[in-house]
Amino acid sequence: MSALRYGSVCSGVEAATVAWHPLGWEPQWFSEIEKFPSAVLAHHYPNTPNLGDMTAFKEWPNDPIDVLVGGTPCQSFSVAGLRKGLSDPRGNLMLTYLAIAAQYQPKWLVWENVSGVLSSNRGRDFGTFLGALAELGYGFAYRVLDAQYFGVAQRRKRVFVVGYLGDWKRAAAVLFERESLSGHSAPSRKAREEIAGTVTTRSGSGGGGGLGTDEACGGFLQPSYIPKISATLETTCHDYSRADGFTMMAFPTEMSGTQRASTKNISPALAAKHTTSIQQGARVRRLTPTECERLQGFPDNYTQIPYRNKPADKCPDGPRYKAMGNSMAVPVMRWIGERINMVNSIGEKL
Repeated sequence: MSALRYGSVCSGVEAATVAWHPLGWEPQWFSEIEKFPSAVLAHHYPNTPNLGDMTAFKEWPNDPIDVLVGGTPCQSFSVAGLRKGLSDPRGNLMLTYLAIAAQYQPKWLVWENVSGVLSSNRGRDFGTFLGALAELGYGFAYRVLDAQYFGVAQRRKRVFVVGYLGDWKRAAAVLFERESLSGHSAPSRKAREEIAGTVTTRSGSGGGGGLGTDEACGGFLQPSYIPKISATLETTCHDYSRADGFTMMAFPTEMSGTQRASTKNISPALAAKHTTSIQQGARVRRLTPTECERLQGFPDNYTQIPYRNKPADKCPDGPRYKAMGNSMAVPVMRWIGERINMVNSIGEKL
């Protein structure tokens, strides 16, 4: 099986490339306009062009790609935002993503967004996106995946849409195991955390014909199952640069009168060189940039780069926090890539 070639829009610091490089996939181009993420891309991937503004896609080279990946800006779809939906120009980049798909016609599409997109404009915005995919000839499936079940210490629910040109079954096979596709779960007597399910559709006219309700097909996909842990303390830690918040889980084994816990009692993904203090009232110190990288599944110091004529050890923290807050979770993207490889290897058997 030949290596897949992909183009990435709204690339950020490229969680997709960190996830897919071990699979042998090859990035053909990125599309990122913010200065710091662009500097990170230039530092790590000097041989991959950053084409910049995605709205200028008609001027891009027409080299073929197998996969188009991107998480268009989520501000207009966030539950915490103004809920302007497609009337917000940032939300309209969702439609630009579709136009790029129409131009390149890759076999695979991978699109990510906040779960608020499902209810934006009472679901009409997301329905517009899915309907346009069908008009372009893509069969698709979508599902809400939570990063905490892929081995990182944060709750991060995101909607993932996978599309395949001409065949909804292959798209569904990426996000759902065969037990899910049949609508039957494996017998179990243990309580478990479920990953939210969703419906699929056939491409072209007619629509419908999917898997039924979310309830009927949810909870059967457990790629890296982590048992539910009752956290003694839990808090949402927002960085000071207004990036997305991280919900971290701390598990102190012993609490004193002042409720302090050292790093040996914290999830390994958060462990740092200095002591973590958890004060009464669930107040915690600010996470370090390295810890935020770990929360998203990046290598340590991935975003600690030479920047603005300063050496890497002088790289400011603010842009690093923002880059991680806006990024996708690497382990989730890696799992999706592995599933696409699996489906490609099965071929006509689906």
